[in-house]
Amino acid sequence: MLILTGTYALAWGLVRGSAAVRVALRSLAADGEPTRALIDASRPVYARVRVRASARHALVAAAWLAVAAYGLLLATVGVEVFR
Repeated sequence: MLILTGTYALAWGLVRGSAAVRVALRSLAADGEPTRALIDASRPVYARVRVRASARHALVAAAWLAVAAYGLLLATVGVEVFR
C-alpha cells in the first residue's frame, strides 16, 4: 500500500509541480497590455503584479515538489518493509 500511495504522490506531485512552474514562467515571459506594463514598470519590483503572481506560482510549485518528495519517501519505506 505504501508503494502504491508513494508512487501516486510522486507522479501527481511532479505533474502538478511542473504545471505550476510553466504558469510561473509564462506570467513573467508574456508581454501583456502596453498601458498596464507601463504602469507596472513604475512600481518597485516587489510590488509588481506579474512578479508577485510568479512568486506565488513558484511557491505552489515548490509545495507540489515537496509532495512528490514525500511520495518518494513513502515508496522507499514501502520497499524496505517488503524486504
